[in-house]
Amino acid sequence: MLGIDVSMNTLRLVELQRNRSGQWAVLHCAVEPLERGWIKDGNIEQFDQVAAALKRLVQKSGSKTRNVALALPGSAVITKKINLPAGLSEAELELQVESEAAQYIPFPLAEVSLDFCVIGPAPKLPDFIEVLLVASRKERVSDRQGLAEAAGLVPVLLDVESYASRLAASRVIEALPNRGQNMLIALFELGAQTTSMQVIRNEDMVYEREQNFGGSQLTAWIARHYSIPPEEAESKKKSAALPPDYQEAVVAPYLNQLGQDVGRALQFFFTSTPHNKVDYVLLSGGAAAVPGLEVAVMNQTSFPCKVINPFEGMALPAAVASGKGLDSGTAFLVATGLAMRRYSS
Repeated sequence: MLGIDVSMNTLRLVELQRNRSGQWAVLHCAVEPLERGWIKDGNIEQFDQVAAALKRLVQKSGSKTRNVALALPGSAVITKKINLPAGLSEAELELQVESEAAQYIPFPLAEVSLDFCVIGPAPKLPDFIEVLLVASRKERVSDRQGLAEAAGLVPVLLDVESYASRLAASRVIEALPNRGQNMLIALFELGAQTTSMQVIRNEDMVYEREQNFGGSQLTAWIARHYSIPPEEAESKKKSAALPPDYQEAVVAPYLNQLGQDVGRALQFFFTSTPHNKVDYVLLSGGAAAVPGLEVAVMNQTSFPCKVINPFEGMALPAAVASGKGLDSGTAFLVATGLAMRRYSS
């Protein structure tokens, strides 16, 4: 199954394989840029152009697989944990979930795609089970489904971006002391325009928030400092074709600013919850690839920090290992999590 991440300005594809001993291997990996405005706030505004880009992405990857997992942004999804009586049949459970869903969803159920899964026994309620309810407007779901089908793919799974991120990050968390158990971990995904932050403890999301900062700030700083158009600044940034003073004059102050932004995001978390610290800060996304970000964040927050690459510890084909034509591996967190769904229960 292909994991395909549809973001505002890029499509990313990952296909994984896992052997019996648990070793992961990247079979295929590819990236395809999108024009500005084709996707806005997770909505596909230029369907035909994005579908054509998705076709190019699959062709570029070299994969013959047609089953695909996609994801919706958290802003397009309503999630709620509910408690229901234990011992219900599947049919009874579905009826109860629909009845409960009507209380939490602000539009008619006929306009909604709804799913649920049983998490396990409800905490402190011995005769109940805990159920995760997930809902989204049908047009948001059909957009992703139609996009896959227009590119000749078979959509078999629709996830939530934050859930896919957590699954991919779980491999890194398990490598922390005590396998990360009972740790409060802040996972940041630094995108082009926005950064999503989720605080995790034992696979549960404690807190989630989206921030208005990201990698496009560096492009703006380059354009301003060297008096060049943003398009040229972006091109030079990707090709590393910048003057000798680039690191000191642009990157250093940018990293300091990014560290402050991460610190402020954590302060929002501390002021709105009972917590006053995290055990680890994990950084991912395309903007996380800028060298020196770990140090900048640690200087601003004093918390242990790590830039995570979801491909770490995986066998890589030569093209992926060389990084030719690809973003940094840090940008593939969602796509990797989606590809891992093939092997998750």
